[in-house]
Amino acid sequence: MPIKADTWIKHMAKQHGMIEPFVSDQVREVQGRRVISYGTSSYGYDIRCAPEFKVFTNINSVIVDPKDFDSGSFVDIQSDVCIIPPNSFALGRTIEYFRIPRNVLTICLGKSTYARCGIIVNVTPLEPEWEGHVTLEFSNTTPLPAKIYANEGVAQVLFLESDQVCETSYRDRGGKYQGQRGVTLPKA
Repeated sequence: MPIKADTWIKHMAKQHGMIEPFVSDQVREVQGRRVISYGTSSYGYDIRCAPEFKVFTNINSVIVDPKDFDSGSFVDIQSDVCIIPPNSFALGRTIEYFRIPRNVLTICLGKSTYARCGIIVNVTPLEPEWEGHVTLEFSNTTPLPAKIYANEGVAQVLFLESDQVCETSYRDRGGKYQGQRGVTLPKA
């Protein structure tokens, strides 16, 4: 009989340190206050955003270049909420630190609570043997300011396990975002 998805996630988190800190249940309330849910879900894990943000600003009128990104294009914010200007974006990071096994790939999708407000959460796949804090991108597609809540759920990570390990992992390739901590800007 196959193992249940939520049981597999709990096992991998506890036995292999795949997610730290790990929340084994779905949390919807903290100290009597409703929160956007986080923790283990039916087929994945709902990640939280840390209270550390980089909000994009065009004050310097520079060209956005992924090969030569100007870090001065961001304003650093440490707060339990982040206000994103209209039609702009912010970077954040997960509270959770991930260690992806060699036979696992993840896909990350934004939570519907944010999507229904015109806030898109973008995260690229977490490749086999990648580890670090996940850098999150929040796009405010609306003509109004948008609010992101730290320490609450922002996206869901889905885990795809293979019965074989990959030939070349992220670690094998010496990926440039390996072991990242904090909000990490683009690297050429």
